[in-house]
Amino acid sequence: MDTSLLEIRDVRVHYHSVRGDYRVVDGVSFSVHPNEILGIAGESGCGKSTLVEALLRLIVPPGTVDTGQVLAPALTAGTSDKSDLLSLSEEEFRQLRWKNISYIPQGSMNALNPVMKIEDQIIDAILTHDTITRAKAQRRVGELLQTVGLSQHVAKLYPHELSGGMKQRVAIAASIALQPDLIIADEPTTALDVTIQKMILQTLKRLKQALGCTIIVVSHDMPVHAQIADRLVIMYAGRVMEIGSVYDIFGEPLHPYTRGLIATIPSIAKERKRLAGIPGASPSPLAWPGGCRFHPRCSIA
Repeated sequence: MDTSLLEIRDVRVHYHSVRGDYRVVDGVSFSVHPNEILGIAGESGCGKSTLVEALLRLIVPPGTVDTGQVLAPALTAGTSDKSDLLSLSEEEFRQLRWKNISYIPQGSMNALNPVMKIEDQIIDAILTHDTITRAKAQRRVGELLQTVGLSQHVAKLYPHELSGGMKQRVAIAASIALQPDLIIADEPTTALDVTIQKMILQTLKRLKQALGCTIIVVSHDMPVHAQIADRLVIMYAGRVMEIGSVYDIFGEPLHPYTRGLIATIPSIAKERKRLAGIPGASPSPLAWPGGCRFHPRCSIA
């Protein structure tokens, strides 16, 4: 019996231009389990952010989701008799946003409306999908801010009055306002110092336990995944290279690309030496290499 919350099957996202088709995501398949933190890792340009945008129906022309399914019967139950998120109408999917699936976008610190107080921005999201009174929504905002480690007085502030870490926690508070089953966080620690990064990751882990939700974390930063992920998907050149538990990926990586990513992590336990790197650069989505797409950069190919 399949217990997956999401089953992603052969998803392909292409961007069409006069130069040709950019095959940014090219046949990706994997499952997401209930109550887990799934990490998606890879170098910039590997397609990880585009993949989650496809899951959230955020791809716009000239981009298209050419093929694939995202099966999520547990999420669509009560909204539609369809289980494929990609086949839902816009109105059907709108009913899932925030309530069943929420999103912490890349650069979410700068996604807040600069002329609205924090309280008003979160209340807008709540009242769009819930029938509670504004007074109850205000109380919920205070509770949400406390959940992510912020004082209730933050609700009365404007975004410019908050630090980067505080704005990121506000974005997390907004994402859990309707207690979704699935939270997708795209680069949630980018541009934050390591102390604030740790605080954000601890907040996400605590929310998973408290809400019983599933979280997908997209990050190019392997140490982030080491701290937070239960399982890890390694992407390169639009495809999945390796999937495994975080212990297997870091303890016994199988793919040369995965080993290369791990080798770039500096260690405080070993003798200081020059950091390793992966030679070359990622290929163009206009012309992916044949066979294993990592082979032009692979030391054993």
